[in-house]
Amino acid sequence: MALGVRERWGGQPLWARGVLAVYVVGFLEGACVHLLDLARDGIHAYTAFPQVPLQVFFVGLAFLDPLVAVRVGLVRRDGVHLAGAAMVADVLANWWGNRHWLADDPVRLVRLAPLVLFGLFVVAFLLPLHRSLTGTANR
Repeated sequence: MALGVRERWGGQPLWARGVLAVYVVGFLEGACVHLLDLARDGIHAYTAFPQVPLQVFFVGLAFLDPLVAVRVGLVRRDGVHLAGAAMVADVLANWWGNRHWLADDPVRLVRLAPLVLFGLFVVAFLLPLHRSLTGTANR
């Protein structure tokens, strides 16, 4: 019998609940950023990136980030895995798309620090969360 969301949250150790909450808040914040960008500038919100695949990816994050937040909020292992994949892709895409700043103005890269730190946090807790969630009925 599948457990409800309350039981899945309650069945996790305190550290895992804290990490899951940070995941949810972080991905909701990312979703808000991308949705606001789209509301302000439409589908062309990311034309500062000359690479069309990066533009498409960042538009797609307006849909992917809320999906991750919901799946993690439901305490699902697939949500944790999706969170890791999304953050690795997001950090790499941002670094690739902003690589010209390394030569032009490296100080501007400081604005990527919160994204990189959150990405490191997500990846660092990926395996421990997977192990913690394995003990609950949330397949």
